[in-house]
Amino acid sequence: MAFTLEHYLARIGFNREARVDFSTLQSLHRRHIAAIAFENLDVLLGREILLDDDSIFEKLVTAGRGGYCFEHNALFTRALNEIGFETQNLAARVLVAKPDEMPPRTHRLVMVKLEEATWIADVGFGGLTLSVPLPLKDGAEQASAQGLYRLEKKQNEFLLLLRQHDHFQPLYRFDLEKQYPADYLMANHFIAHWPDSHFRHHLLAALHPLDTCRLTLVNRRETAHEKPPRQAELKDNDTLYDSLQQRFNIRLDHPRHGVTRDSLSKVMERVMAEEGAESK
Repeated sequence: MAFTLEHYLARIGFNREARVDFSTLQSLHRRHIAAIAFENLDVLLGREILLDDDSIFEKLVTAGRGGYCFEHNALFTRALNEIGFETQNLAARVLVAKPDEMPPRTHRLVMVKLEEATWIADVGFGGLTLSVPLPLKDGAEQASAQGLYRLEKKQNEFLLLLRQHDHFQPLYRFDLEKQYPADYLMANHFIAHWPDSHFRHHLLAALHPLDTCRLTLVNRRETAHEKPPRQAELKDNDTLYDSLQQRFNIRLDHPRHGVTRDSLSKVMERVMAEEGAESK
């Protein structure tokens, strides 16, 4: 189905006039991550992740599914462009897993230019996604339910960090080189098909509701990020299936993009077996 701004705004619950100003940008960002879940079900199911605007719109808006960074930030950027914002596509090297060597650019984000400032927006970084856009300047900080975000300039690059407890954890680093669709196609293919990609071995989901705490899911471990966090091991795959729909706002009944209970159970048998092998 072709992209329509009206249906996207309805999907995220944005019901006022969309203007080219920071108030609109901030509200769109916050409502997007509250309505559309981060999730990697299609990678686990062996389905190709299509990155054209119409395919992403059909999956995340019409079908009520979620997705990961290449889908989320593509949809968000298309909406911003339709409203009239000036944007530039960027890519980042993810550092959150503390890789031994510098990783490739496998994360999509977007730079948004307004008259008064330039901002970094990112609605697709899972449980650690920015709550609202962050000013693109050295030392910019943003308090959130996740912790304190900080942006530091390192020569020609920027480093995004998150302070949790008593230290800052690097999340990703990026420069301002414009990215093209082909760049994302290559990175998306790598993330979805590289044998060691964590997206191929773990079920991941996250949602940032407006009125309740952030929710994350790793396999069958669901965490409500209250103070202190409340973690629960979902007892079986039927409970997991229900949680994806009821807690994470992921529709699973679409003719093309839906997921059956049986399909999920088969995927989770493999995922949980791999988790058990890793823990030995």
